[in-house]
Amino acid sequence: MSRIGNRILEIPENVTVTTSGNVVTVKGPKGELSTEVNKNITVKVEGNEIKVERKSDEYKNFHGTANANIANMITGVTKGFEKALETVGVGYRFNVKGKELVVTAGYSHPINVEIPEGITLECPSNTELVVKGIDKRLVGEFAANVRKIRKPEPYKGKGIRYKDEQIIRKVGKKAA
Repeated sequence: MSRIGNRILEIPENVTVTTSGNVVTVKGPKGELSTEVNKNITVKVEGNEIKVERKSDEYKNFHGTANANIANMITGVTKGFEKALETVGVGYRFNVKGKELVVTAGYSHPINVEIPEGITLECPSNTELVVKGIDKRLVGEFAANVRKIRKPEPYKGKGIRYKDEQIIRKVGKKAA
């Protein structure tokens, strides 16, 4: 059984955590994030520690989720999150133009993806893309949507994949 909800979260020096009702707000050097927790979960800020408590065992799933979300917010406003993507294939590339990401992934036309507020993109080369931001959910969702444009295929491995992703390759047809 997971006891992640019972862990006590440490607040770093340059971070402030405030609660009003069931809304938790975390401010840090990289920005500000807020989330709404379940009404049966209480968040207590005591000194430089955060305790998340539940009313009864009926709300165990919300308890651990609230604790993990608050921990991710603290990490986001101090260090931030990033996901690295890469393309494999002839002519596959990324290009950032203003508020849009232009992805060339083997289709007859380039795909334009609007960059949401709170996300920054870096292109170390035209086949690599680094998605950065303070909100873990937003960074992961944007990276997943870019990957969804052309998922890696199992025969040649062509497509858009995460930097550390292992693609399980299949053997093609063999001549008899």
